[in-house]
Amino acid sequence: MANTTFSGPVRSQNGFQSISINSTSGAVTTAPVSLGLSGVTATPVALADGNATLSASNAGGVINLVPNGTQDNTYTLPAPVAGTSFTFVYAGGAADATDFLINTGSDTNFFIGGVVFHDTDNGDVAVVFSDGNSNSKFQANLPAAAQVTVVARDNVNWQIFGSVVSTTAPAFADQ
Repeated sequence: MANTTFSGPVRSQNGFQSISINSTSGAVTTAPVSLGLSGVTATPVALADGNATLSASNAGGVINLVPNGTQDNTYTLPAPVAGTSFTFVYAGGAADATDFLINTGSDTNFFIGGVVFHDTDNGDVAVVFSDGNSNSKFQANLPAAAQVTVVARDNVNWQIFGSVVSTTAPAFADQ
């Protein structure tokens, strides 16, 4: 991919798009991008109420809206590419009766870091950490609110951070 450097403002009459190209089929997927006051922002993506494997169209400045599910939903990340990020925000209007999981797909592509847990039962606040050597699943249990971001540190592991508000602490696990 080529880099372009500008010395003046960049202008477009028809907006900007972020694209991804499927390496197998060559199909091009586009997502609209707008330039807001706080920088580049993208249209939120409402995730399905069901298990899903994410793609590049869910990455970058995209906010992945997690539904108030009818089941526990697992969102599987693609292979890590350094700098790629995914942000998940619980978008339900009330505390969920189900969980959402973020899965790297392999214990060799584990999470490093942790999330802040705000306990709505007693007001306690704690940090829940991954083990930093094999935890490849993250589970937000019964979220009332959540914002979790994962960033590929390199082509192997994911940094995780954010917060979950719930009656039940989030958890990390191996495959």
